[in-house]
Amino acid sequence: MRRVVITGMGCVSALGNSAVATWAGMLEGRAGIGPLTGLDDPTLRTTIAAQARHFVASEHFDDKRLVLLDPVSQYALVAAREAVAQAGIRFSAEAAERTAVIIGTGIGGASTQDQMARRLYAEGNPRVHPMAIVRVMPNAPASQISLEFGLRGPVFAVASACASSNHALGQALMLLQSGNADVALAGGVEACITLGTVKAWEAMRVMADDTCRPFSQGRRGLVLGEGGGVFVLETLEHAQARGAHILAEFVGAGMSADAADIVMPDASGAARAMRSALLQGGLAPEDVDYINAHGTGTQANDPTETRAIRALFGAHANQLAVSSTKSMHGHALGGGGAIELVAVIGALCEGLVPPTINYLGPDPECDLNVVPNTAQQRPVRVALSNSFAFGGLNAVLALKRWN
Repeated sequence: MRRVVITGMGCVSALGNSAVATWAGMLEGRAGIGPLTGLDDPTLRTTIAAQARHFVASEHFDDKRLVLLDPVSQYALVAAREAVAQAGIRFSAEAAERTAVIIGTGIGGASTQDQMARRLYAEGNPRVHPMAIVRVMPNAPASQISLEFGLRGPVFAVASACASSNHALGQALMLLQSGNADVALAGGVEACITLGTVKAWEAMRVMADDTCRPFSQGRRGLVLGEGGGVFVLETLEHAQARGAHILAEFVGAGMSADAADIVMPDASGAARAMRSALLQGGLAPEDVDYINAHGTGTQANDPTETRAIRALFGAHANQLAVSSTKSMHGHALGGGGAIELVAVIGALCEGLVPPTINYLGPDPECDLNVVPNTAQQRPVRVALSNSFAFGGLNAVLALKRWN
């Protein structure tokens, strides 16, 4: 199978409107979590979120284009533009037919869905936006990216809750490895800070009321975030032929299902996905230096992920750096894995591991080096990115430093 590399990345998150700003915020240990704004409802108990507060749609799109775009597509397009610009890639007619677009999202156009519901049920207005369908459909981000760059290869969406980004990136990897495409724009995105979504998460009783503290004593749950990331993937041959600057090599994507419980995570399922990613990449557990953890900050997830890591890595688990950047940018659901891939690529390129902030002290059930509060400098040759979703769906990416 053909080797695959990453040559461009773009991001929108609570830490900034670019991958550059997001990575800088991660290294600083800057909190993107703050007071929840924009949802005026007296029944809301949630008071905090990791919102893309500095994103102004009119700075990126004219009014004619905005009519067609839910925020979920806005974030995807801005991230894709940054990734394509960094990659320095141009799409000829021939190249466009060999370029795929695969974007994951857990919810799709949630803002448009909320707006339609408010008009129909709260206001009694039978008229909805004529472009509501093309705004709300889960494939809208992928389709809008295809339209933006004139890309005519395989274009589709992936929806697997919080594993959506990593599943989408894994699908792109396989398309390129198998020869069905030469280039892919892949990643994931979410714009989930809406009244309906927040209320639904409140009902599950897994939301923190102070901040996100993954792997820490005193952790109280997850904090919703928004945004996402898009990456330019190319076969090594294609990238070298055009003299591209390579950020990292994408060597494996492991996927598994727990088949155990619709919400409770299972350590064996998570371990199988990590093992599969390593096997596909021709790697041994001892090769791994850093894991960007799923690390949601809930009582159930963090100890389960710790057990999975220890089961697979054995004594080498004590040598790993394992951090959760969700402590800074929140849990962006289907877009989370794509934001976190920015952290993985940054660590591989710069030898700096972003921290898990808000850490108060060790939890005996989370006995790993979770890079508490401050970034750590260390060589990172191989890194994994973990995403585990409701439904028992696991997707893990394996990347290598490019020398």
